[in-house]
Amino acid sequence: MDMHSLRSKISQLAFLVLVIASASARAQPASDGVVIDVNGAKRGLYPLATPLAPEGDAVSKEVATVESGDLALAGVFKVLDPASFLADLKTEALGIDPQKWKDVGAFGVVKYHVTADAIEFRLYEVSKGTAATLTKTYKRSGASTRQIAHRWCNEVVKYYTQEAGFFGSQIAFTAKGKGTSTIMAMDFDGQNAFVVSHNSSTNILPAWSPSGGEIAYTSFMRNNPDLYVGAPNGSRPKKVSAQKGMNTGATWSPDGSKLAVTLSKDGNPEIYVINASDGSIVRRITNDKSIDTSPAWSPDGSTIAFVSDRNGGPQIFIVPASGGTPKQVSFNGSYNTTPTWSPKAGKHIIAYTTRDGGAYDIVALDVDTKNIVRVTQNEGNNEEPSFSPNGRVIAYARQGQGIYISNADGSGKATKVYSGAATGVDWGPAPKE
Repeated sequence: MDMHSLRSKISQLAFLVLVIASASARAQPASDGVVIDVNGAKRGLYPLATPLAPEGDAVSKEVATVESGDLALAGVFKVLDPASFLADLKTEALGIDPQKWKDVGAFGVVKYHVTADAIEFRLYEVSKGTAATLTKTYKRSGASTRQIAHRWCNEVVKYYTQEAGFFGSQIAFTAKGKGTSTIMAMDFDGQNAFVVSHNSSTNILPAWSPSGGEIAYTSFMRNNPDLYVGAPNGSRPKKVSAQKGMNTGATWSPDGSKLAVTLSKDGNPEIYVINASDGSIVRRITNDKSIDTSPAWSPDGSTIAFVSDRNGGPQIFIVPASGGTPKQVSFNGSYNTTPTWSPKAGKHIIAYTTRDGGAYDIVALDVDTKNIVRVTQNEGNNEEPSFSPNGRVIAYARQGQGIYISNADGSGKATKVYSGAATGVDWGPAPKE
């Protein structure tokens, strides 16, 4: 296989469609503190007010911007328009006049106060009156304003849903240029983008390690698609797998000790498990004359999903991580690629890229119930999805436009977080507190 054909084959088999877990929100009695049931049968967004602190300085404005952006992306809140607020924010300071907030439809109100040394946050549930239900104070030393606001918003999400938030996590992706492609990473909201692969070659398909301390990716820097592992800070990566032909599509085992990869050393692409430390082969997973590629390791470590054309067009299959007989699980159409698993505990949901009507879109399949949720539709070509660390939203590439985030249940509108030609989206683990 010549280099052009090899790159074309990798590109063709590099789609991800995602659908996120069936999380819906409904109000619960306020007495227990957790007021959003994320698994409830009824769907509703919790109205939350995030007013600007009366100081109105640059730091206060940055807090308000991050807060409203984070909570709007959480998938469970309706962040209210500040233009509707009736309260006298200067008089209220860190407190609230509950009736003023009831009158604008707020169920919750977030307040904060910035000093030279710290930022104090308070969360109020309007139905509970003037007493704050959650308070946190963060020292400003050693942390940026954005980091502090992300930490606070994670606390708000956890308070209401008992789920960890994803604010402060990062997304890796391939930025496409003229004749080159670069592995980059950025904050989940598109801020602070930085280069991971410092070479002028073709670099594709990044994959975060479970700890977030390493990124595996394929690079042509030595004229063969070899697999490298390096720190996100862009330090010199280590060549882990340099088998003849393809060494692509790495996915980490949940404990970080192994990688499932596509190797074509035997003449056609097959799925193998290798040691993450030195690339030594642990076991061969597939053995078929067809093309098997794009492995994805399930969160519980028991199963590997992958793409194969053994039954015609590319479809999603699953196989035990210890080896065994593959089972086809996607049947919606003739072209389904780049599977990824939802991290939701107890769920077996695979998001992938599907093609119907000439466009590529993201869907999610519940392997147990066979239910399919459509995440994107009639919005261009969308591919290569990746779940947030809590499984509530999905990031994906929109061809020719950039990277977007959507609720995994298909509700709401997509949010653009990166502009530019991008592929190979992979969402990293939850941030360390």
